[in-house]
Formats: sequence, C-alpha cells, structure tokens
Amino acid sequence: MKKKSITASEFDEKFELGEDLTPYLDLEKSQRPGLKQHRVSVDFPNWMVKALDKEAERLGITKQSVIKFWLSEKIKDHSFSAK
Repeated sequence: MKKKSITASEFDEKFELGEDLTPYLDLEKSQRPGLKQHRVSVDFPNWMVKALDKEAERLGITKQSVIKFWLSEKIKDHSFSAK
C-alpha cells in the first residue's frame, strides 16, 4: 500500500494538532537513530566478574545489562560528549 504524501509543513501542523501521523509514515523502514550496536571486548579481573555476577543475580538481570546500565549512568553523570 502506498503511503499518502504531504508537505513537511502539513506534517508539522498535523503533529502539533495531535493528529494520527501513521498514514504518512513507512514504519517498515523506520529506525531509532543512535542505537546501532558495536561489539566491544573488555577483559575484567576475576574479582570484578564475581562482583558483577553477584549484582546481576541480585537484580535479576544479565551481567551485560549491569555493565551497560552502570556505564550509561557514569556517562550521563559526567556529560561526556561523543567526539
């Protein structure tokens, strides 16, 4: 099914009025920017892995999720900017 076409100003106006914009969007090709994954290999000392495992078990989440959450919080706290 071909999507309806409107101008950017018409789209903005409909958005501001709270109208449904889905007829004008191609949701099959939509993406959230900045969420592309990149694999990084990091070596941790055994004591740190054990501490991460303990925290992950306490929270009921994976070790990877603990690491991601803690890193994201630290980055937010220090307002690091991507260069």
